[in-house]
Amino acid sequence: MIYCGIDWAERTHDVALVDDSGQLLAKRHITDDAAGYKILLDLLADYGDSEENPIPVAIETSRGLLVAVLRAGKRKVFAINPMAASRYRDRHAVSRKKSDPGDALVLANILRTDMHAHRPLPQDSDLARAVAVLARAQQDAVWNRQQIANQLRSLLREYYPAALAAVEPWKKGLCRPEAHELLRLAPTPTRAARLTRTQLQATLRRAGRQRGIEAEADRLRNVFRADWAHQPPMVEDALGRQMLALLIQLEAASKAANDLEEAVDEAFPQHPDAEIILSFPGLGVQLGARVLAEIGDDRQRFADARGLKAYAGASPITRASGKKSNVTRRWVKNDRLNHAGYLWAFSAISASSGAKAHYRRRRDDHGDWHAAAQRNLFNRMLGQLYHCLQHHELFDEPTAFPASASAVAQVA
Repeated sequence: MIYCGIDWAERTHDVALVDDSGQLLAKRHITDDAAGYKILLDLLADYGDSEENPIPVAIETSRGLLVAVLRAGKRKVFAINPMAASRYRDRHAVSRKKSDPGDALVLANILRTDMHAHRPLPQDSDLARAVAVLARAQQDAVWNRQQIANQLRSLLREYYPAALAAVEPWKKGLCRPEAHELLRLAPTPTRAARLTRTQLQATLRRAGRQRGIEAEADRLRNVFRADWAHQPPMVEDALGRQMLALLIQLEAASKAANDLEEAVDEAFPQHPDAEIILSFPGLGVQLGARVLAEIGDDRQRFADARGLKAYAGASPITRASGKKSNVTRRWVKNDRLNHAGYLWAFSAISASSGAKAHYRRRRDDHGDWHAAAQRNLFNRMLGQLYHCLQHHELFDEPTAFPASASAVAQVA
């Protein structure tokens, strides 16, 4: 067996090859371009790398063009956590000094001695990886939009509480197009108080509203002309300029989130697993895409449902030392999948009578708090999803929650 370790960097990479005895066979310093990748592939081929017997590779990242080149074919690529690699470094040197060629050698030796303790990157299909890119980007865009909206809300509280009162009845509040048009038209409370019914109606129509425009314009006019405290005029104008700058960022973040949402709506239903995932209560296209993005479609990735539950942070963990034993939630987990599971369980309680009965049973009979009961429900439904994906079955309510009809009726 030959093992390869690559110390990844932004512009150049160090490569080391070792054999079963740990002897260094070759080392190279390559550039991060097509020429460097060709040198790497030629080096691997010189030492026996082939389609039938590929050389495993250890690297400290799971992304980038270099990883994409290495993943071509059946080669196993191991993404080693940099913290784990630093611990292995102490086994080979006592000086604790870091060097790129030395780290490449350490990574190769990790595979030589402990390859069984590390997982290769999953062999997901190209469509699953594309869905993962879009779903994660959409989730990041939503988080970014909310962060900017929170900043805008905090700024409006300082000088423009009338704007917050005006958008309060609207779903999504400051993220709605009507709110953006109003704030752009009247960036300060003084200018908002001068708006006429005609201007407000035109603003609402420009934002896309089609119903109840006259009544909504009257409500906004009353809110803006109510008695509110004001900052000094010069300070108010300066805060208005700051607000408009934040508004531009919020509009850009909202457009990015909406565009990525449309891309997910287009890509996710094309995946063969989409029908199974969408059959589960509480999972729509966006949330289902996030679940697929994190678990992938490599059926060999998880040995059993317990592995998937631990990966998602849904199952509890037991920490025992001496006479002490403590059962608690997992802190080391896939945060994106765990967040999707929280939303999934929350929606499933309303969408499924069996899920609601399970949640109430955890609250009433076992004394769980809300979060713990939701996590237990997510743990159960994640195991059901694993079974359905492995056996190509759709979700079936009576099979998933075989409770008596009377118990379900009482909860409903």
